Amino acid sequence: MAADADQRDYFVREIEKNDGLTLKVKQCYLGDVGCVVWDAAIVLAKYLETKQFYDPSSGVNAWAGRRVVELGAGTGAVGLMAATLGAVVTVTDLEDLQTLLSLNIRENQALISSGSVTAKVLKWGEDVSDFGSPPHYVLMADCIYYEQSIVPLVESLMLLSGPETCIICCYEQRTEGVNPKVERQFFELLRQNFNCEEIPSEKQDPEFSSPDIHILHIRRKV
Repeated sequence: MAADADQRDYFVREIEKNDGLTLKVKQCYLGDVGCVVWDAAIVLAKYLETKQFYDPSSGVNAWAGRRVVELGAGTGAVGLMAATLGAVVTVTDLEDLQTLLSLNIRENQALISSGSVTAKVLKWGEDVSDFGSPPHYVLMADCIYYEQSIVPLVESLMLLSGPETCIICCYEQRTEGVNPKVERQFFELLRQNFNCEEIPSEKQDPEFSSPDIHILHIRRKV
């Protein structure tokens, strides 16, 4: 009976991979913004599979053995996709999302062969020394929404990234309420220390893209 109750707490979002396998990502009926798979996470997850990164027919795999950190992972959908492509992934979020992250890692473990994924608590702006050397990639989907989180988020990007780190940021541009102000503040602060390159739609997944969802490659200024 307890198991049935637990199942009723969740609903599943399926993300079909290009190899025909399917990520099954559990979401919570009740909870904060981190408990569901947002559209930007789907767009980013599918972007990781585009041929510039991953094309088994020509031997291309930019993810194989690469160290990846996902910020604000929520359900872990993006990090899980990277792990299935061969990356060594750490998905991070606040303490209260660790149960959901761990559950989704267990549920999709069979799809992960050469890569790996672990969950870790990270509150933006706090010490990251136990993460080791800078990762090859930092992934973030729809992390730009709370005004009070802008400064610590950029601080975490500074702390985590090195000169070779590519930060891939995907976000849905929202025009209501404080969202335009929050986005503007984020990019003003970010551009003090980072360069941003917007990825055109033709380089994104042809099916999973949208005019109001943007993908950026962000690197530290040298």
